[in-house]
Amino acid sequence: MTKDGRFTADRRWDTASPIRYPDPDVIALDPRFERLMLGHAAIERIATGCRFTEGPVWFGDLRQLMFSDIPNDRLMRWDEETGAVSLFRKPAGFPDGNTRDRQGRLITAELGTRRLTRTEHDGTVTVLADHFEGTRLTGANDVIVKSDGSIWFSDNGAGIRGNYLGDKAAQELPFRVYRIDAETGGMTVVVGDMERPNGLCFSPDEKLLYVVDTPSGRKTTHVYDVGDDGRSVHNGRVFFDATPGYTDGIRCDTEGNIWCGFSGGEGQDGVAVFAPDGTMIGRILLPERCANVCFGGRKRNRLFMTASQSVYALYVEAQGVAGG
Repeated sequence: MTKDGRFTADRRWDTASPIRYPDPDVIALDPRFERLMLGHAAIERIATGCRFTEGPVWFGDLRQLMFSDIPNDRLMRWDEETGAVSLFRKPAGFPDGNTRDRQGRLITAELGTRRLTRTEHDGTVTVLADHFEGTRLTGANDVIVKSDGSIWFSDNGAGIRGNYLGDKAAQELPFRVYRIDAETGGMTVVVGDMERPNGLCFSPDEKLLYVVDTPSGRKTTHVYDVGDDGRSVHNGRVFFDATPGYTDGIRCDTEGNIWCGFSGGEGQDGVAVFAPDGTMIGRILLPERCANVCFGGRKRNRLFMTASQSVYALYVEAQGVAGG
């Protein structure tokens, strides 16, 4: 650690030298993280050569990781058995966040087309949302699926702010988090008090909803109580403040810890892990800023991290909850 409290990542990515266990870039800040670390597992770069990776989602039945490469307007996949990286779909609507529904279908937030889509088992694409009350969405950003089959997604205009991640356009709706009912397909606003809602996830019991806010000012992550109806949230409050760094995509493990794609410059970029009480308990340092994460592998104990031009993976002693 440097004198100003920033960590110094090693330069392994520039060499072919082996890494001595335990991995020096997996750092416990609190004893609660120590039992989530593996002393004989290292961070691995499993894919590179992209422009801006996002939205990792695990397909256990295929043993493949799907992820977005937004500026290249494509969905990519990495095969766990062979290590091969291949194209899944292009054009893909400038895809951002991805998840699977409870039938195993791919759900994708598309920045360019400003819609939320579902890829059916036969490969056809169904539009789930592109308007709200007759007005076009600003651009679905990240997405999760609840156990009741409802789909919750953030809409924050990332694709309309310029022509790199989509197409520059005027904002027509406020930035919000929406819910799509599994039975009726009806869409409602569940979070409307954020400047720019981003990554989101549920606690293991689905009684809490965590949502990242990434405005131009302070970067905070909020937590809301989910109502008894399972359809609404209330009592929003700050869970943690990441400023001057910021969090993007987030996922929860089965113990309620929140694993966050984190950006803050050299010595901060990677993943930050927060306990349910909001304490940062661990860090995973990467040589690139990390946009999003998911859990996968045969036991859901492998953390996948989409970080700028690359994708990284690390085995941990934690398991991700379903629906992320």
